[in-house]
Amino acid sequence: MSNENQKNPLLCHWADQMADKIIRERGDLPEYTCASGITPSGTVHLGNFREIITVDLVVRALRDRGKNVRFIYSWDDYDVFRKVPANMPNPDELQNYLRFPITMVPDTTGRNENYARHHEVDVEQELPRVGIAPEFLYQASRYRDNRYAEGMKKAMQNRELIKECLNEYRDEQHKMKPEDVYWPVAVFCGKCNKDTTQITDYDGEWNITYKCECGHCETADLRTFKGFKLGWRVDWPMRWNEEKVMFEPGGKDHISPGGSYDTAKLVSKKIYGWDAPITMRYDFVNLKGVPGKMSSSSGKVIALPDALDVYQAEVLRYIFAGTRPNTEFAISFDLDVLKTYEDYDKTERIVWGIDKAKSEDVFNKEKRIYILSQIDNKMPEVMPYQIGFRMLTTLLQTYSGDIDKVIAALGDVKPEQEERLRRRAACAWFWVKYCAPEEFQFALREDGSKIELEGTDLEALKKVYTDCVPFVDELDEKSLAQKVYDVATGLGIEPKRLFTVMYNALINKDQGPRLASFMKIIGKEKLTEILKGYLDKGSCEVAVLHAGCDSFCRLS
Repeated sequence: MSNENQKNPLLCHWADQMADKIIRERGDLPEYTCASGITPSGTVHLGNFREIITVDLVVRALRDRGKNVRFIYSWDDYDVFRKVPANMPNPDELQNYLRFPITMVPDTTGRNENYARHHEVDVEQELPRVGIAPEFLYQASRYRDNRYAEGMKKAMQNRELIKECLNEYRDEQHKMKPEDVYWPVAVFCGKCNKDTTQITDYDGEWNITYKCECGHCETADLRTFKGFKLGWRVDWPMRWNEEKVMFEPGGKDHISPGGSYDTAKLVSKKIYGWDAPITMRYDFVNLKGVPGKMSSSSGKVIALPDALDVYQAEVLRYIFAGTRPNTEFAISFDLDVLKTYEDYDKTERIVWGIDKAKSEDVFNKEKRIYILSQIDNKMPEVMPYQIGFRMLTTLLQTYSGDIDKVIAALGDVKPEQEERLRRRAACAWFWVKYCAPEEFQFALREDGSKIELEGTDLEALKKVYTDCVPFVDELDEKSLAQKVYDVATGLGIEPKRLFTVMYNALINKDQGPRLASFMKIIGKEKLTEILKGYLDKGSCEVAVLHAGCDSFCRLS
């Protein structure tokens, strides 16, 4: 454990352990570059987001140690457009651009200047919502500006050595043979823009000759031609050296022994003289309970904006900060959402001293996860308003999704708590409408409609109206529940039967939220309006007199 950790026991997260490792292995430097990136060839989904937030958490840990950190995010937008996705309009038009660089493919939605930019914008606009602000690098621009001419030349001149590096971890069946011609550089044709090209000659310096399936042939200079690009297994280590990357995580398919990271590590050291960045493996993110409404494309890919419809930013960060990157887990959109919010709220109560942690170590761990979950990486000035997600969904459905009315009904929300509460309420309302199971959803009968009741059922409902409703706003939940039970036992019926009658009268369902709590949420005024239609005029007058006399007796 480092001296800094001994001084500050709060720095106990896995990201802190990685920050310590980076400093220990690379020394005390004026700047540490941490990198992430992806090809914007389709919707950037939550699995991709895991890499982004893994880097962000390590960046925060380094900065919390007073280190200067450069956080770069590379858009590999000079990659090849290989497949038409299912979720973009006019697929027939896109079909015409297969094998083009994705920055030359049109955005068939008409929103952005090209296909790649369409997907880049979707992420760049959302990342600030979760407190992530990298420096974006656009590889198409860098290649077309001939920024990597020297790196490509070095690769071409050392192609036999690169070939050895690529063969290092391959079995005999997949190794390139000594007679196989290998070129580390690929070419987009200067005439048709496709990568359907073949290099035919290299002069050992700057000039490469190629031919294309379209019939075009030419000799072009690495320093001026716009269509040259390194293959990704060499491009990756070349850019490590170019950007002086110290840390970059990778998916388990890349970081596994003998995988692409091990190969890139060899290329980085032997060709470019740069020690490969310190890395860590992150595992897959699965999805559970995804409704069709939320699918960003076929295959139920969930993008960051989709997740933020259900999870407020702090809770989404909490899911990742509270899970080690090398652990596979599922993000849920079904009833498990309630549990996730409960877990976050419990951590919040521990941190603010409302609940007690089992030990000091547990407290430090919970507080560190909580701080890393905050958008601005620090404790809020006041404790956020604590309301359970389940209760919030009940309130929102009672008030037909009107967040202003919900906040007014709560009555004790401080101005500095309101913005965060509104974000949580927006998530709760979205979840109720599009993700919650049907039995969880309800709407109050406020249109004057009624169910057919007779006999004891009707008598029980009338009794609730006269004996319980007038005191809903005054009694606590336990006392009100007892009054409802007294109605049932007084009439000789099962309480469950009375509950069913009440739920049907209120929300046209056989069951719903805990009845006494629900009645208090609805309030005396609304309950009176909904239930009075079941009483004749005389009964209504009796109910009013009953309420008045009872109140008088209690006051006197």
